[in-house]
Amino acid sequence: MRVPSVVAGLLLLRAALAPPLLGQSGQIPYEAFTLPNGLRVLYSEDHSTPIVSVDVWYNTGSRNERPGRSGFAHLFEHMMFEGSAHVKKGEQFQLISRAGGSENGSTAEDRTNYYETVPSNRLNLALWLEADRMRSLAITDENFHNQRETVKEERRLRVDNQPYSPAFIDGMTWPFDSAACFAYAHTVIGSMDDLNAAQLSDVRAFFDTYYAPNNATLVVVGDFRPLELRRYVNQYFSEIPRHAEPPPVRCTARLAPGVQRREVTDVHANLPAVLRIYRAPPHADPDTRALELLNVILGQGESSRLNVAVVRREKAALGTQVIVNPFDSRRGPGVLLVLAIANQGVDPLKLDTLVTAQLDSIRATGVTDEELTKAKNTFRAGFVHSRETTLGKAEELHHYDMFHPSLAEINSDLERVLAVTAADVRRVAAKYLDPANAVVIVVKPAAAGGAQ
Repeated sequence: MRVPSVVAGLLLLRAALAPPLLGQSGQIPYEAFTLPNGLRVLYSEDHSTPIVSVDVWYNTGSRNERPGRSGFAHLFEHMMFEGSAHVKKGEQFQLISRAGGSENGSTAEDRTNYYETVPSNRLNLALWLEADRMRSLAITDENFHNQRETVKEERRLRVDNQPYSPAFIDGMTWPFDSAACFAYAHTVIGSMDDLNAAQLSDVRAFFDTYYAPNNATLVVVGDFRPLELRRYVNQYFSEIPRHAEPPPVRCTARLAPGVQRREVTDVHANLPAVLRIYRAPPHADPDTRALELLNVILGQGESSRLNVAVVRREKAALGTQVIVNPFDSRRGPGVLLVLAIANQGVDPLKLDTLVTAQLDSIRATGVTDEELTKAKNTFRAGFVHSRETTLGKAEELHHYDMFHPSLAEINSDLERVLAVTAADVRRVAAKYLDPANAVVIVVKPAAAGGAQ
């Protein structure tokens, strides 16, 4: 699982300049077909280099978990590397490495992915490995207990013992009511209590429910021949049986229910911090494009509003960060997070006042043409950069297939973002940065002054 590194992210943002304007590019041609068992396949040829990426997304993430069993999606990400009917424990990494490739996986709220990038003459190996674990994952008591302890240690290392991370990770869930929207009211990594309570039978049931061809999409991008790809996919995947359709995810949430305030003590923090979390719309909402540009204007780069006003001019913060949905996009309600870590001697309430003043300024008077142009240039640079590799293109195909109304938007979305006006940015700022839409968290160091 990718856990956002709060402090490292701040340092990177402070060091980075807005990327330069890039020309129009990044188009991704694609084709699609579906096997009788429900497996959806997307592919895109790219013969520029002799490599190929195989990328499987399962339509399951933490939002599919139930109360008392949080962390299962992430636990399964680990379990998927523990062997299958024809692959020994640990052999998956060895086979891909010996072939000159790389592989990994990640978990988010809405999806879990597994991917390999290999020399194009080993496409069959990557596809065979994915099919074998989809069909026959080794769900043994030994593997389960081993990986449960690994996940618990990951939580200790990346969340519990990192400054500001508990407030950041847990805070993303606080805008949502666990009774009406459990899907987004608990963390991706799960709680220690739920991990300790997990049983092998629960794990097997999760696999049977969500790890099926009719609940997955396979994307292949790179140097291959389509007829060869179809032959491999049919050979390896076609006989994997379809499972019953998973239960639907239910979530009821609303904007601006009233400001919520919390104060937390962080034993690993040396400086106070303020975290403002605003409810955001599902990714498919038309407001998302303007929100993404607002995100850049507020918190990305040396010239961002918060960096100029709060870090450089007022010298009130060590750093600031603004991010929408840190793990990945969502089909359900999302979050926009604004984080500021106070400089030595700065009261966190004063810091919050300075941050809020910048948010209210955009709500009241909008953004300048220069800010909007710079944000579009930054967005376009990132948009094109994300499509420079075979794996990047595969992830983009998955993203548009899952989170957008139509996969075809993969080649037209940039134009819509570049068409956003200053009035659009001001409108979404007024709507989503409403104080009544916020959860405000003040993080204070422990009395001893933080971890030594």
